Parts: sequence; structure tokens; C-alpha cells
Amino acid sequence: MSLSVLLAAAPSPEPVGSLGEAAEQAGNAAGWVEENWSTWLSTGLRILLIVAVAITLRYLIRRALTNLIDRMNRSAQAVEGTALGGLLVNAERRRQRSEAIGSVLRSVASFLIMGTAALMILGAFKINLAPLLASAGVAGVALGFGARNLVTDFLSGVFMILEDQYGVGDTIDAGVASGEVIEVGLRVTKLRGENGAIWYVRNGEVKRIGNLSQGWSTAGVDVTVRPTEDLEQVRKAITAAAETMTKEEPWSERLWGPVEVLGLDEVLLDSMTVRVTAKTMPGMSVGVERELRWRIKQALDDAGIRMVGTLPLQADGEGVDPTAGMAAPSAYASAVSPQSLAATPIPPANLNKH
Repeated sequence: MSLSVLLAAAPSPEPVGSLGEAAEQAGNAAGWVEENWSTWLSTGLRILLIVAVAITLRYLIRRALTNLIDRMNRSAQAVEGTALGGLLVNAERRRQRSEAIGSVLRSVASFLIMGTAALMILGAFKINLAPLLASAGVAGVALGFGARNLVTDFLSGVFMILEDQYGVGDTIDAGVASGEVIEVGLRVTKLRGENGAIWYVRNGEVKRIGNLSQGWSTAGVDVTVRPTEDLEQVRKAITAAAETMTKEEPWSERLWGPVEVLGLDEVLLDSMTVRVTAKTMPGMSVGVERELRWRIKQALDDAGIRMVGTLPLQADGEGVDPTAGMAAPSAYASAVSPQSLAATPIPPANLNKH
């Protein structure tokens, strides 16, 4: 068989057709890229712009909030060294309150900015956000029901801090516990009780708060004397002790008003009670009450006025009879007294006796 016959019988070469199809596909791809490159470029530039704006805005807002918190702390430290620093401003309280508020604001700002940026990026990719938002809403509701106690504690803490209901150094009664506030958090408040115990109180469990350190406190002392004492002498003695106390340090700073004798609070057959009150610095009422009792007791003793429960005043040269508080001897103390013999049980009869 000749070579020409073999070439004629051979099939048409495939590489020629494959190259043509490849060229056609390459042309189509180039055309598709040429048609869509502007869309890709605009989408990429939009995403980069969104990310850049979000990061820049987040940085600026967080820095502004940080500077604001630092300014608040510096103002608190500046007032701390003045005469009113210990009365009106608690630096640690203001620092923790400002830090907590700043943390909440920074977290909220970051969440809103980055969340909005993420949704805008998904929108740039032509992704339908309706199902995603619906799913996120359902997940949020489920999380809210599952962690409702945590959410309640967090929201209660936020409002407590924003409203400045109490702060570090305040003495409060939170219902479930009472004591001095040593730390205020968004979820838990730490209190130190009277015996030194530290109480961790969840903010969501606090239904009512009694703050004993805001504004001013009241020191109240009840002076109980015998009903036969002269009321004017009692008043003069108490007033003299109070005036001396108001002129001495540190009571002159802790007392925010004159010591007032309100009058008789109670009159009984064997006693009468005189009520004495004074307006004091917040949280200092207990110390003022103790010092006021001490001075009033000394003033009454110097004036010869006896309080209820003390020994009666004796005349000069007379002492207290040591047998006055002794009881009369009992008739049962002697074994041969008629009372003892009558109370002695009759011995049983001797049954062995014939």
C-alpha cells in the first residue's frame, strides 16, 4: 500500500479542532473579563473603602471616649486634694464609674460600626440579607431567653452606673446584703459587710437600694434620765457638751449643722427620754453618735444628773450600803427550821421489821 493511500485513509487531525475551541473559549473568557472587570474593580474598591472608613471611625470614636474618660479622671484627681475632695468626690468611685461607662460605650460603638460594615460588605457581594437578618433575629431571641438572667444583670448594672445610684465607698442596703461598696461592675457589685465578709450581689437581683452615703446623714442619740430630773438642767448639760464638740477637730468638719435637742421623745413612770439629733457628713453618723454619747454622759455626771440604770446619788459622807442588794435569808437555809422539817419527806416504813 502506497503512502498516499495511507494518508488519504487516515482521519482528520484533532489538534486543529482543539486549538480552535481553546481559542474560542479564551476569547469568550477575555470578553467576559472585559465586560465585568469594571464591576469587580468597583466592588473591591467599595469593600476597601467600607473597611477603611469603619476602622478609621472606630479608632476615632474609641480614642475620643478614652480621652473623655481620662479627662474625667484628671478632674477627680484635681479635686481630691482640696478641702471638698473628701466630702464631695471619691476618686476611686468616679474612676470605676467612668471606666465602666467608657467600656460600655466603646463596646457599643465597636459593635455598631463593625456590624454595619459587615452588612454593607455582604450587600456589595449582592447577597440577600433578608434571610440572614431573620436568622440573626431568631438567634437573638433564643439567646435572650436562654441568658435572660445575664442580660438582666447587665442592663441593671448599666442603668445603676449611668444613674449613679451608688459608687465605691458608699454604704448601701441592697436588700439581699448590706455593707460598703468596694467594686461596681456591669454584672456584679461587691460589698464588704460589717463582719468583713465580701458579698457578691448580682445587679439583676437588686430590687431596691438604700444609700446611706449620699447627701448627708443624721446622728440620733436618746438620753434616758429619771423623771425627777430637771429638764432645763438636762438641756443645758447636753447643749454645753454639744457646743464643745462642734468646736473641736475632727468633729467640726463631720458635723454639718448644730446639735439639736428636740425635746422629750418618751415619758414613762420610771424614766423619760430626751431626743438629740445632728446633721453629719455622709457615712459619719455612727462615729458622731458614739462621741456624742460619750460627751453627754460626762456632762450629765458633772452636773449630778443620773441616767436610768445608774446608782442613786448619795449625800455627802454616806456610802452605799453593801447589804442593800442582798436578799433576806431563807427559812429553808437551816435544816432544823420548822419550814425545812415540814418540807422533809416522810421516810418509808421498815418492811423487814416483825
